[in-house]
Amino acid sequence: MSNVAAHPTLGALAGGRGLSGAALAYRPFWWEAAPRTAAAPTQLPAVADVVIVGSGFSGLSAALTLLRAGRQPLVLERDVPGFGASTRNGGQIGSGNQKFRVQHLIALRGRTKAEALLREGVLMLEYIAELIAAEGISCAFSRCGRFRGAIRPEHYEAMARDMEDLKALVGVESFMVPRAEQHREIGTDLFHGGSVLPGDASLHPGLYHAGLMRRISELGGSVEGGAGVTGITAEKGGFTVATARGTVSCHSIIIATNGYTDNLLPELGRRIVPVGSALIATDQIPEARFAGLMPTGRMYGNTNRVFSYFRAAPDERRIVWGGRVGRFSNPRSPAAYGHLARDLLATFPELADIPVSHAWDGQIGYTYDEVPHLGRTHAGIHYAIGYCGTGVSRSTYFGHKIALQLIGSPQGRTAFDDLAFPTYPAPPIARRAVPVVETWYRLRDKFNF
Repeated sequence: MSNVAAHPTLGALAGGRGLSGAALAYRPFWWEAAPRTAAAPTQLPAVADVVIVGSGFSGLSAALTLLRAGRQPLVLERDVPGFGASTRNGGQIGSGNQKFRVQHLIALRGRTKAEALLREGVLMLEYIAELIAAEGISCAFSRCGRFRGAIRPEHYEAMARDMEDLKALVGVESFMVPRAEQHREIGTDLFHGGSVLPGDASLHPGLYHAGLMRRISELGGSVEGGAGVTGITAEKGGFTVATARGTVSCHSIIIATNGYTDNLLPELGRRIVPVGSALIATDQIPEARFAGLMPTGRMYGNTNRVFSYFRAAPDERRIVWGGRVGRFSNPRSPAAYGHLARDLLATFPELADIPVSHAWDGQIGYTYDEVPHLGRTHAGIHYAIGYCGTGVSRSTYFGHKIALQLIGSPQGRTAFDDLAFPTYPAPPIARRAVPVVETWYRLRDKFNF
């Protein structure tokens, strides 16, 4: 008899039963194809042209743009490059237009600004597609589209109106799928129909990150792990950056830390709150059972306030399912992921016997106005942060744009440049309040109020 512990099933994980000694890999599934490996530390240069703090999609995109412009960036990362949310997300790519309904965005920003922001959201999606093609990055990129399931009938009607508004204002194509026809999109009776954005896309985030890293290395750029920045001092003509591996003098700095932004610069720390996100990945699902679950092979989500997002892993019969983190549980224990299994089984109850292989979490960067921001601090430090859960396309695009702004290119202009970047009224309280707010939203989802 084998002594190797078995992966827990979805049913066991959902019910919290029989989990003692269960074998879960507490790391992103994406790392299997793109392992995070720590390079042997080298001596940091005493002087650098541009220091980029953070090695996620924003930082690497900025570095690539600077290298193409003839500059020499140095990317500094406190952990292994790619350790944060850029290799921990679900690999879903949209325009970033899903945060606000169109009419709500118009009410907040006015019609002209709302249109400009939405149009630029579409450009974000197009930019990442063009970048992947131009740089020859093999990362399972696909314009597969996104299905969003309506949890309640009134959600369906609201989505239909919003899709009409999105088409009228900026020309984004979509179509609605009524409940009677939703099995052509997804094998569940949970939803009351849904919407499809056929232009949305997917990728393998681990391979995408690895592809960016490889291209930066080929162009002579440097990404250094284990070099967390502990302090920044403004000097005449530039900055001194203190790190865990020594100091570096540089002319310019880009902060690209998103959900891992701390109080290195209090000016930014007051403006962003980390929100936890968690995911699980199943083992392979038998083909006969898998075929009808997600027959169109799209990205998927729902309309709950505390929503789920899910997909099939590229070229595999696995489901990667994400949502908010499990509160008050050790993230390296099965109990921290039981809610994800319950949400998955509410959608696909026939999968209770399917094992779960991986479970992991990461941090999303949320701004007070739920809008991403880029710009310069009072000391002249550039930043691009705050993607609020739609970071794959936004971070890639914002990294590119902030690099162009740093070199003074007029092509760096965006519709986001003139947006005020509000602080949280009480940042420490806001951080501690995240679980309370999330619980409140879950109650509203459950009881529909």
